[in-house]
Amino acid sequence: MIKFINLSNDEPYIKFQKSFLSAQEMGEKYQEAISISSYDPTQKEVNSRFVNLKYIVDQEWIFFTNYRSNKANDFLAHNQVSVLIFWQTINTQIRIKANIFKTNKDFSDNHFQNRSKEKNALSISSYQSKKIESYDEVVNNYKKTLMAMEENQERPEYWGGYSFVPSYIEFWRGMKYRLNKREAYTKIGDGWSKKILQP
Repeated sequence: MIKFINLSNDEPYIKFQKSFLSAQEMGEKYQEAISISSYDPTQKEVNSRFVNLKYIVDQEWIFFTNYRSNKANDFLAHNQVSVLIFWQTINTQIRIKANIFKTNKDFSDNHFQNRSKEKNALSISSYQSKKIESYDEVVNNYKKTLMAMEENQERPEYWGGYSFVPSYIEFWRGMKYRLNKREAYTKIGDGWSKKILQP
């Protein structure tokens, strides 16, 4: 579930929240799932994966991951990302372009402390994206970490939030006969420029 905190009153943010609530009413199962694409300049490759969007604070969109992962290396080398969201129940696709950066440490700490012990054990034990001999290694590391965890376990420095602030947001709505609606918002200074696009 995505939590909205002091959401911006800018038009694309209000439109996003309304679409989110419509999809929620229609029973959308994975509303928080977003595909985020990054660029690896050393390999000259684009990489995409799904992550769970947890918060939108004002204009800052936040998810959490391992800072030692492949995507974290991509973000460090090239901070521009592309984000894609699709909600089937309302036939709506949302495209976003943004720059990405690490979330405030206090915010990451607070989120970590409010997660379950089981989820945090995986965050601590996983060497995300690193090669292993077998899946058993993952399970064993997880179990050992879970058993050793303290009551108020601190967040490890290698795990936390990533934030992005969109510079472009496009709403695509699928319509009958493919007469699809497309509304694109581009950030200009403190405001947004809106365009209606051909299907």
